[in-house]
Amino acid sequence: MPARAVTASPLVLFGGSDEFTVQRRARELFETWCRELGGMDHEVIEASATGAEQALKALGRLREALLTLPFFGGGKAIWFKGCNFLAEEAPGERKMGSAPEIQEALRDLAELLEHFDWSSVRLVISAGKVDRRKSFFKTLEKAGRVEFFEALSAEDRDWEATAAALVQREAEARGKSISDMVAGALVETVGPNTAQLVAEVEKLSLYVGERSRIEQADVEAVVSRQKVARAFALGDALGERNLPLLLKRLDEEIWAMQTDRKRSEIGLIYGLIAKLRAMLMAKVLVEEGWLRPRMSFAEVKAQMSKWPAERLARDKKFSPLGINPYVLFRALEHSSRYTLAELVRGMEILLEANVKMVSTGQEEVLILQQALTQLVGNPAGQRHNAAAR
Repeated sequence: MPARAVTASPLVLFGGSDEFTVQRRARELFETWCRELGGMDHEVIEASATGAEQALKALGRLREALLTLPFFGGGKAIWFKGCNFLAEEAPGERKMGSAPEIQEALRDLAELLEHFDWSSVRLVISAGKVDRRKSFFKTLEKAGRVEFFEALSAEDRDWEATAAALVQREAEARGKSISDMVAGALVETVGPNTAQLVAEVEKLSLYVGERSRIEQADVEAVVSRQKVARAFALGDALGERNLPLLLKRLDEEIWAMQTDRKRSEIGLIYGLIAKLRAMLMAKVLVEEGWLRPRMSFAEVKAQMSKWPAERLARDKKFSPLGINPYVLFRALEHSSRYTLAELVRGMEILLEANVKMVSTGQEEVLILQQALTQLVGNPAGQRHNAAAR
């Protein structure tokens, strides 16, 4: 893909928890500098160290690279790659970056960088965590440019919008277009994983061939649902009011828990409650005339932009403006399969299940199965659909 426009500063630090984006931006900048400067004296210095001795060697190599003029004249680009000793370690972590000898070497390097002649040399540093209180960082900030990229997290209420924007940028860079709705579907399938999202856009771009537009059917055909996104599948089955599919998705989640300690039955309850809350909000918005049944995604997004923020709750937890447009669109579609009373009762059922999980000795899986069957498996539910629509 073509390189992005880059900063004019000859000294750049890319850092943050999104390792994929940090490394990619550093590589793009380094390769652009190499083309601009020409020559063959450019250097990549591996800066990921397992101990103080390795860190000192890397810093020594960097200092030597900065002070060694290009052999054939011209300019030199240097990439100090994957530096992992610029942060203050958390309690219990191996003390490396805070070692006195490394701190002294960083102070010496900072002094060199502050007074360095950058007329023929460029330096990009890629790192993970960075202690912004240290003098080395402050020197980089003063003498050059710093950018941080934090990893997507499902804990961030706006992560879906950020991820969808990323998907659309990546598609555009490959000469393809993808609608807001299809981008949202891709994000829902993959989850908050920058590297995987980029890889899936690349796969889709190759799959559609000469076609310029990526469609929903393409996503369904070639994108693999990631384990991080399986909770969305569970919520969708709940919204579809499809009990066999819902119990199947529940079994998949329970199986995934065998190898992922971060997942739990309580977490599933919370995810289902969030889905019901979104459907409840969509149902109320329809009753208040702020949304209409069967609106398209584009219509939902356009309608949301017209809502007066001053008439809504300031806390995003309780405001429809705090919901990603695609999530609200899906909730609107799914809410038509339930009456308002059923959605309210569904919240009560899940909350009761939550209490049982923490206060009784019953098996969590059985509690979940019973709750979902009670919520979705009402034979009269199919008759409610027509009335709810």
